[in-house]
Amino acid sequence: MTKRRHGSGPDKPVHGECWTIAVVDKMKAMERDEVPLGINAFTLIPNQKYRRSCRHLQSKKNGDRLESFHLQYNCGYFQIIPIEIFHKVLCYLSVTDISILSMVSKVVGTQIVGYISTSSGIKRLLLEGFHSTDISKKSIAMEHYRSLGLLFKRCTLLLPTKERLKFVHNQLLKNPCFKMGGCSMLVQCSGFACFGLLLQTLIAGWDELECHRVFNFLNENANLPRKMQSVVCSRPGATRKLELQIRLYYRRVLLDHWEHQCDIAFWLTRILKPWPMVNQARLLYLLYGPMSLSDGQIHWHHMTQLPASEDSIKGLAAAVRLLHENAKEWTADDIFTLLEELAGFPQEWLLENCARLLICCGNNMCFTFLANKAVNGRLNELATLIVFLSLVCEKDGYCMDWTVKMVHRICKVIPSSESRWNFLQAIEKVFARVTMDMIESLMFSGLDEDEGVTYNMYNMVNAQAEFHKEVMLCAFSNILT
Repeated sequence: MTKRRHGSGPDKPVHGECWTIAVVDKMKAMERDEVPLGINAFTLIPNQKYRRSCRHLQSKKNGDRLESFHLQYNCGYFQIIPIEIFHKVLCYLSVTDISILSMVSKVVGTQIVGYISTSSGIKRLLLEGFHSTDISKKSIAMEHYRSLGLLFKRCTLLLPTKERLKFVHNQLLKNPCFKMGGCSMLVQCSGFACFGLLLQTLIAGWDELECHRVFNFLNENANLPRKMQSVVCSRPGATRKLELQIRLYYRRVLLDHWEHQCDIAFWLTRILKPWPMVNQARLLYLLYGPMSLSDGQIHWHHMTQLPASEDSIKGLAAAVRLLHENAKEWTADDIFTLLEELAGFPQEWLLENCARLLICCGNNMCFTFLANKAVNGRLNELATLIVFLSLVCEKDGYCMDWTVKMVHRICKVIPSSESRWNFLQAIEKVFARVTMDMIESLMFSGLDEDEGVTYNMYNMVNAQAEFHKEVMLCAFSNILT
């Protein structure tokens, strides 16, 4: 029988049993993912091993998040850059590059609009130096504002027409050379010309309805209807400064920079059509009549007092021809009335200047105008114009056979043979009367006028001789060949 050991407590395990129990306890603790006290955790085998592929997976998740961020804001990493830094970046780009960048997304375009509106941005974009006499500097400024117009066109592409115009106009008004009455050196200033190039680039491709809105917007913001009313209701030359402002604004902003004649005719029609015919003639002279390049004074009485040079009439003739050939809103009667009103403002023009205007208007326009007088029975006026057409051909070096051929065409329009004979007789009478008037002026004129009267009479006699020579060549051509 085995003896009981000393003590009344439970039996104590021997040394080997103690080690076995400790190992079992450790294993149970590891199964519960617990680290027993007194055991170093670094000596334990982890539950899951982290492989390098896991790190690649984590990096891929971060890249997907950045890509989704890029797609969400549609402006790439510019969304991360503070707006101040973005504006600094734009300072290193040309105007053309900024305009290309504005088409990247709506958000980028909006940020560029914000940059343009800042004082630093508009100061950099609105070049000055409009009063420089250096032609190269002026051409650089012109090209800059053409590029600036493209920038405004692209960055405001999604805005309504009125909002686009308002934004552009507000930026340009920050320079006084773009304002009506804002520049004290208006004749030498190229601000309106740069404005015109910018506007032409901005509205290129717009339809007629939008161009109507452009014209109305410019008129309202410059208060042009009231200013034009003041000009047409005043004596010619009484409001010189205002006349010059209206002329240069319309010419340099709306009329002078278009390549196609139909575009110029559109804007000129918008300017003239709201007014009665007598005011249309006055405004046409205001826009294209002779002007002094030194002080900008318009020579209102030049056509009524002195024979005008061809250069001083070419602008008016080109405008009339433009309306006759390209504008859909002008009838032949409108053009004839416009010419009649023009030749009577501010007083009756010299007949030589009227004839020179008709010649500069071109063959078709000249014949149509003269044939209209023939059909209406105004043969004496017609004969007088034929005589002074001969005088202009003699003075300006045109072939006299042009006048004779014009008379031949007009005779075909006159309905009766009796009227045709009366017309030819009237031409001879006018030649004689004008020559006698010049002789009388030469006899009774002072020494100051003697040279001019002698010159006119000399040319009139030569014109009559050349005219009759061409007539005889036509009459006796059968026996001369």
